[in-house]
This record gives sequence, C-alpha cells and structure tokens, in this order.
Amino acid sequence: MATASNTLFATCLVLSACGGGSSAPPPTPGPDTAQRSQAASATAASSSNACAAILPFYWEIGDAGGRLAGASVNTAASSTTYDASSPLNIASASKWLYAAYVVERRVGALTAEDIRFLNFQSGYTSFIACSPGQTVDACLATSTNGDYTAANDGKFFYGGGHMQKHASLIGLGALGSAALASEIRAQLGTDIVLGYVQPQPAGGVRTTPDDYARFLRKLLGGTLKMGAALGSHPVCTNPLTCASAVSTPVPPTESWHYSVGHWVEDDPAVGDGAFSSAGAFGFYPWVDASRQHYGIVARQVSQLGAGFDSAFCGRLIRKAWLSGVAQ
Repeated sequence: MATASNTLFATCLVLSACGGGSSAPPPTPGPDTAQRSQAASATAASSSNACAAILPFYWEIGDAGGRLAGASVNTAASSTTYDASSPLNIASASKWLYAAYVVERRVGALTAEDIRFLNFQSGYTSFIACSPGQTVDACLATSTNGDYTAANDGKFFYGGGHMQKHASLIGLGALGSAALASEIRAQLGTDIVLGYVQPQPAGGVRTTPDDYARFLRKLLGGTLKMGAALGSHPVCTNPLTCASAVSTPVPPTESWHYSVGHWVEDDPAVGDGAFSSAGAFGFYPWVDASRQHYGIVARQVSQLGAGFDSAFCGRLIRKAWLSGVAQ
C-alpha cells in the first residue's frame, strides 16, 4: 500500500517542485525554416551589402536531406543568369573534391605524406597551369609545374602544385581529363556529375551548383568520409601572423586556417568557423561550423578576387540563415 510520503515523493519527481528547487525554463526556440529563408533571401538580394557587388549569382542553402532555400539573383546590368543547373568552371573549389577523393580512397586514414600535400606544405610551389589535352604527369612536366622548393617544404603555400604532384604519386599520372573525372567520381559517387576542363585536380573541375550541393550533402550525411575530416590537420595561412606561411589568397586583414583541401574560416575577429573552398571565378561552397547546413554562392567571372568577393557575400547569407535576421 502506498503511503502518503511515497505519494508525495512520486509527485516531487514528476513536478520537480519539492525541496525548494525549480525547473529550468524551456530553451528559447530558434528561427524556423521560413524565417531563415526570408532572412537569407533578403540578404542575398540587398543593394547595400557585399552581395550587391557580385551580381548576378545563384545561392543555395540546405541540409543533409536536401535544398532548403535558394534563388537566382539578377541585375539589369547583365543578361547572365545562374541557377542550380548552370555548368560552371569552379577553379579552386575543385580542391575540396580532390581531397575528399583521397580521404575516401584511404578509407578515412590519411598518411603523413597525404596531409603534407593536402594542406599545402609539400614544397611543390611553382605550379602555373595545365593544357586540356595533357595527362596529369604531362602537365606536371610542363614549365615549372613540378618544381620542388626546399625552402617552402613544411610551410603553407597556396597553389595547385601540391595536388598535381600528389595525384602523380598515388598513380593518377597517366590520366587525362576524362579519365581523371571518372576516377574521382568512382570514389565520390557517380551521381555527382563533373568533368575536368584540364587534368588539374586542384582547379580543373566543371560542374553545376546542383551537383556540388550533392557532394556537400554527402559530407553532412556522413556518406563521404570527408565529413568527419572537416577541419582536420589545420595550418596557419597568413604570412603576416605566422612564420610557417609563405603565400595565401585570403586578404591579409584576415587569418584563416587551411585543412585538407579546404579552408577553415576561423579568423579571431570575423570568422564563424565555417569550412569552405572558394574558387577564383567566384564559386563559393561551404559547410557551417555546426555541420548542419551547407551553402553555395555560384557564378563564373574573370575578375581578380572574385572568389573571396563571393565568400564575403556568402558569409552574410550564412549568418542571416543561422540567425534568422537579414544582414
């Protein structure tokens, strides 16, 4: 038979109201998807922030399950329109794909040599470009592309030579552009459609925002092992703040780290910890620091600094999405 004291004790457990204690208040709910989408859309379409300077472009945000928001943002000054299906040369956004290929091929366990090449400390720092009809090795043998600089070994130097040499070392040297694309897709998934305009792992990919988003969703969902490797083995990249860096494309006012084939946007003043891989023609993909959402700002222009101009717009869109407040 239950006693009065037993009944009171049970009531205390359920209500947490005895002994002078009080239950914690419920957490404040964050913005819902509709609020996030509205804030991100307003930020992308703003005429007074960093996004206004990069028109026209396409943007998209999603999670492991799919696209959640996005739009083409156009301007009367240009007849060009970008959307999810626009084929684009993505330049250095190719680096993230190649690094993910290597992580997958190594079953998640990179060697010390892999890491040295993928975080750009290998000393192969004289790369210029490939020609479309070459193989990986033929490109490496052209001009100064395969030159090794001992003074740069162990120091961060952003460039395509590290991945070109690495691809040769792991047996991809005989591959031309088409064969290289097939090899990369064999690890990343044949559902990701991509090609190479030149056999350059670090900068030769041509693909669509939709296909790159498919890759990012695989990172978030754990289908690709790069998802677990995000931010791993980071190195300092700003020559003004660390002696272990020689050359970086990031504006000198900011200090990011570089992981295996992708940036970590962790500048102490303005960084939010996102993982990204901006390309010279303005293609900017990212995964937020919480690894819950991905995003893309997509365009193709020949303009100095286009990749980081897109990154500064993308940073605002990302902040608007996460906070539910237009930037």
